[in-house]
Formats: sequence, C-alpha cells, structure tokens
Amino acid sequence: MLLKAICAGLLSWAAIGSAQQHVFGHSQSYDEGLFTPAEDLSTLSTTEFTTLGHPAFPQYGVRIKKSTDFCDTTVNSYTGYIDIQARHLFFYFFESRNDPDKDDVIFWTNGGPGCSSSLGLFMELGPCRILDGNGTKFHPESWNSNANVFFIDQPIGVGFSYAEYGETVSTTEEAAVDIAAFVAIFFENFSKFKGRPFHMAGESYGGRYIPVFAAEVYDQNAVLIEKGLTPINLTSVMIGNGITDFYTMAASYYDIACTPASVEPILSIGACMRMKQAVPRCQKMLKESCVDIFDAMSCNAAALFCGTEISLPFFYSGKNPYDVSRDCDGAIEDTLCYPVTKQIAAYLDRTSVRAQIGVDPSITANFSSCSSDVGTAFTLAMDEFRPTYHYVAALLERGVQALIYVGKNDWICNHVGNEAWTRELEWSGHDAFAGTPLKEWTVDGKKAGETRSAKGLTFLTIEGAGHMVPYDKPKESLEMVNRWLSGAPF
Repeated sequence: MLLKAICAGLLSWAAIGSAQQHVFGHSQSYDEGLFTPAEDLSTLSTTEFTTLGHPAFPQYGVRIKKSTDFCDTTVNSYTGYIDIQARHLFFYFFESRNDPDKDDVIFWTNGGPGCSSSLGLFMELGPCRILDGNGTKFHPESWNSNANVFFIDQPIGVGFSYAEYGETVSTTEEAAVDIAAFVAIFFENFSKFKGRPFHMAGESYGGRYIPVFAAEVYDQNAVLIEKGLTPINLTSVMIGNGITDFYTMAASYYDIACTPASVEPILSIGACMRMKQAVPRCQKMLKESCVDIFDAMSCNAAALFCGTEISLPFFYSGKNPYDVSRDCDGAIEDTLCYPVTKQIAAYLDRTSVRAQIGVDPSITANFSSCSSDVGTAFTLAMDEFRPTYHYVAALLERGVQALIYVGKNDWICNHVGNEAWTRELEWSGHDAFAGTPLKEWTVDGKKAGETRSAKGLTFLTIEGAGHMVPYDKPKESLEMVNRWLSGAPF
C-alpha cells in the first residue's frame, strides 16, 4: 500500500489494489505550416470545433468550441481537446465572472495520478456543482469569480482524454511536455490573454504535477522568445494538500493518526506504539534507497514497509483518509468516501451532456472519476518518488511565487508533512521563511487558519477543511485565492 497510497485528486484505490481525431466537422492537419490565430473566443462555433495550431509546435493542436449555457450561464464557457498526434487531452475553460478581458488565468488539475479534473470542476472550485441526480447547480464561490479558469483531464487516459492506439504516459515529466505546449498554443491564439498573470494550480498528486508542469512552461519561454513569440507570464503555483515530498509525508501519518495535530487521536495506543517504532525505520529506509540514491528495488521495499506499518492501521479504522473528522461514506473503492462522485459520473454519462461539450464519439465507456490503468502506470514507473520540491525551489529563485495550502483535517496529504518540507526547503529564502512564525489569518473576523510567508513562498492551513479545501470551505477557499491573485496579505 502506501507509499503507493498517493494523495489523489481523489485517490484511485483501484490502482493501488491492483478513435477519431476530431468531431463536429473538418479540421486542418497541424503539419500544414498554416497558422492563423483565432484571436477572439467569441468567434468560436457552438456546433463545430475550431482547430488551433502553433508554429513552434507542429505536432500539437487544440480543438475548441463554445459550450453555450454549460455549467455557468453567467459566463462564456469552452471545451475541447489538446491533440498530440494520436493522443487527446480534454479540457474545460470558463471565463471570469468579473472581467474576462483583464483578469488572471488559472490552470487547474486534480491528482491521482489518474483522476479527472471534473472532480475539481463539479465538486470543488468550479462554476457549478453537482449535488444530486438533478444536474448542475450554480456555485457562487467558484474560483472563476475573479479569474479565467481551465480544468484539464490529464494525462492521457483520464476522464474524457484518450489515445487512438493505446499510447500511455507514465511520468509527470512526460505529461509536462504536453501541458506546456497546450499553454503556449492557447495564449498565442487568443491574444487578449497574452501577458496575463498565469497561475498553475492543482491538488494532491498536483503536488508532484504542478511544480514540474510550471518548470516546463518557464523553460519553454526561452524557445518562444527565440522564435519571436510572447512568453507566458508564469506568476505563481498553487498546491492544495499536495504530495510534494513523500519523505516528510510518510512520517506525518503517525502525527495525524496518533496525536491531536488535527483531531483527537484516532488509533489505539497499541497501534500507535507500533507505528511510532516504525517511523524512524521507515525514514531511514526511504532516505537511503529513495532520496540519497534512488534504487528502484530497495525503494519499493522501503515503500512496502512504510505502507504496511504506518498507513494500513489508519485504513483499518474506517475513517475518511481525506477528512479524519468523519467516517468514509461508502466503500472507498466505489465512492472515494464521497457518494457525490457517483452523481458526477452519472451526469457525465448523459448523452446530451457529452454532445453539448463535444466529447469524442469514440469514447463509449462509462465515465470514471479515476483511471486505475493510469495510476498503475505511474506507480510502476515509481513517479511519486522523484524529488519535486527542488522544482519549487527553482521556481522561487526565478520569481515565481508558491502558495502551499492545506486543509487541516486531511490525513493522506496532511499539513504536518507539508509544513515540514516547506520549512526545510533549500533555497535563498530558507532562513527568512523558516524563521517566520505562523500567524492567524481570518475571514470576516473569524479564524480561517494559520499562515507563514516570506520571499514569495506562503504556507497556509484552513481550519475544518479536509483534502478538498474548496469542497469543505468554499468561502474561505475563494477568499484565499482572491487575496493571492491580488497580492493582498493574509
């Protein structure tokens, strides 16, 4: 089990336990050397895809259409595919409710690895929510209140994303190349967004995804400049309850289950004593085999030991690993502890909905919130054991700010482990950040959590929230994002 128990966007427990190129009419091939920017989203069709290209990425294209009255009738919304030859990534894009012509742009991905960002869209921070079997409901605390927001099903095989010939992606670095190309194509085609502050955000395994994706976007700017194109104004990364450092997270599972770090101790004294004894052994094995020198066989053995001794006792408790203040609602492999995930899947299985948003007709299988195949591929590649916090440090050194926010009731990607890596992070701002005490931040005069900030790095907790902060605390979540985008202090 863990450390294979990755912090999911929701977690794909099945992974732990165990074609057509275009629709809605004609689209030109991407290698024809033709490049005519679309310039304005308002020109897009509601019935046919418009295909966009980019001279710097001849093997990539974007099919996009306007999805009228989808999810949020107060703004324009768009859906489509990022096409990488025979591989296709599905995305949703919602304009800002405030000022789409001036507001920042946010990229969002859920985690897994292998979980669809429809969870973030319909359950957490999107313009609408699915609460039951009656369709969508307007969500007033959506993050598109003051920003233009993308939701992307990635990598290939997640959600409505697909490959024509069985191609797969099994590492975050591979996935990053596709995401960075998409970002460049979008901004180059829709010139009104050029130069806008761009924020890359994600949850859970997003703690691995986002730093790598952002680094690829940043480094790609050199290529864009060389070709005389406008670079992406990468301004910040935002990571919610992320698995950015598996090493500090492993030890923190004891703290959440056996001390009052979040709620009162969950496990028996006997179980906690065994876990306490296992923690230093787990840390020693992980450091020697996964951190200092990566040895796949020994690292796997270390992960197995840590999972058996430190993680399994928690799962036997029946508590929700995403919110230790409550029990898991339903079988975790069926509901992910949240039955609403089944309602989301049922909604996305409607023929009318798929037609409206332009899901490729070659996709006939029932919608799945998380792909066990993708999760297994990343697990076999041992992707979670690659050092990700170094990317955060490198981004900070280049002026890209980082917000690390954590719901305090989460177990799987908790605040103890995340605070530890941020304080230990090696970068030029280390002393200033580590030497800054936590302070209370408030919303409407009430304590919302605690925060520490210095030199562009901010760590922040949210009281009463679990793994999915926007789901549990939508008001506080939106306030957090609005302050971050505006540069207002916490």
